Amino acid sequence: MTKYNTLKKELKRNQSTWLVTGIAGFIGSNLLETLLKLDQKVVGLDNFSTGHQYNLDEVKELVTPEQWANFDLIQGDIRDINTCNQACNGVRYVLHQAALGSVPRSIEDPALTNANNISGFLNMLIAARDANVKRFVYAASSSTYGDHPDLPKQEPNIGNPLSPYAVTKLVNELYADVFARMYDFKTIGLRYFNIFGQRQDPNGAYAAVIPKWYSGLLSGNDVFINGDGETSRDFCFIDNCVQVNLLAATVQSTEATNQVYNVAFGERNTLNRLHQLIKERVEQSGAKQGDSRLIYRDFRAGDVRHSLADISKAEKLLGYAPQYSIEKGLDKATQWYTTNMTRNFSPKKDCCE
Repeated sequence: MTKYNTLKKELKRNQSTWLVTGIAGFIGSNLLETLLKLDQKVVGLDNFSTGHQYNLDEVKELVTPEQWANFDLIQGDIRDINTCNQACNGVRYVLHQAALGSVPRSIEDPALTNANNISGFLNMLIAARDANVKRFVYAASSSTYGDHPDLPKQEPNIGNPLSPYAVTKLVNELYADVFARMYDFKTIGLRYFNIFGQRQDPNGAYAAVIPKWYSGLLSGNDVFINGDGETSRDFCFIDNCVQVNLLAATVQSTEATNQVYNVAFGERNTLNRLHQLIKERVEQSGAKQGDSRLIYRDFRAGDVRHSLADISKAEKLLGYAPQYSIEKGLDKATQWYTTNMTRNFSPKKDCCE
């Protein structure tokens, strides 16, 4: 039995209160679903600037009425310290996912990205510290590795940030480390590598590539690859991400806290292969509505060429054991997108919590 399976049984027996920020987004709503199914109490915070009410509505359909009654939603903004204080009151664990994602968005509007990802992050740290929260787990980013050339990426070895977004995520780690040393406040940062899966919105200029490709392939619209398609990424299915969040929040080892960890599957795939894998699954599903052209265009500013994570630290210290490869994750994602593409997706820009 994996450590995660053991943890889920323990949580079923012992109820705690969790705060999930960015709860109406892709990652936040998946955390909510899992926690409610484990009979936990959940406080959610979201300003709905990028998250969606229909994500919460879907979770409500997937849990029992008794489990849904354990959820309280605060509509508010992490840039407001009073809202952060309210959200943290009585909370045992914080899973901080709220942020403005996207490298291109940060290049276009660095001030807005800074306000959310640094000022908002600091507000949450202060509020959680003052509320005596037991553990503060936050969404870090693989963008922190910047121009460091080594593969696979190992946590101590980072380069120069390549975008304002990457700067904000590096600053998050610096603030968390200072709070750990100055205030003995227990934090864990999770450097996400290309998380994908159910409820990831395909719309908006900043939507991630996988939901955009599902949308295009299912509707018969053109899909695009930036560059020659040989850019590679370590794609990680959402269920692996949920697993490591829960493990990080509850890990008992003092050695494991006040650390940052890679969150990935530990396998590199090119965009060309990714497109082929999605195309095959869409065709096999029978839901395809027309022929979609694949169009190559210029490389995108701020993007790294290759990315691959060393996940051994999370495996050793947290007991992380990712259960979904890219193939298994796409199998599940395809089921969701073929069922839900008729959903009235909002044209708002997608959140990359």
